[in-house]
Amino acid sequence: MEQHYFYEPAQGHGLKHDPFNAIVGPRPIGWVSTRGADGSVNLAPYSFFNAFCYHPPIIGFSSVGAKDSLRNVRETGEFVWNLVTRQLGAAMNETSANLPYGEDEFNRAGLETAQSCLVKPPRVAASPVNFECKVADIVQLKGYKGDPAQVWLVLGEVVGVHIAPELLKDGVFDTFGAHILLRAGGPTAYAEILPESRVDMKRPG
Repeated sequence: MEQHYFYEPAQGHGLKHDPFNAIVGPRPIGWVSTRGADGSVNLAPYSFFNAFCYHPPIIGFSSVGAKDSLRNVRETGEFVWNLVTRQLGAAMNETSANLPYGEDEFNRAGLETAQSCLVKPPRVAASPVNFECKVADIVQLKGYKGDPAQVWLVLGEVVGVHIAPELLKDGVFDTFGAHILLRAGGPTAYAEILPESRVDMKRPG
């Protein structure tokens, strides 16, 4: 049997690109809209994002560095997550540009906003699913030795959900019909959820 490639992350991976992101993937994209205390709006994609709890429904995204979204959620305690579809991929990618604080990524990407019901940050109007969230916690991550990382995990309770009606099939969300786009690691790779990729397995009783 061929020996596995082994490395210690603290010593470097020795490869062309860090494989960590590609292995833990594809991952859902945290396309997060926020509003600062000054009223300015920000929209940014985060590749470290997921759901963490059913009741109450909690999602979270991880900010590598103290970015604008982190500043805004600290100031106002609210954010909106917007589902990224294949059709919205180019616009999402455009909002990853490093812009000065206060410059509106919605405008840069040519995206229309939609008013939220329970929070002040706007939603991406073209996104078929939006989660309105109230910040539950902000945690600075640290390694096992206790050394703090310049990374903050933002956890938000979902207080409002918007779903495009065409994606509800007999009361079930149509994951494979939504053309959800995921982050697949490497510098450029993404993956689209397609019907032919579906696999069904019943859980053991």
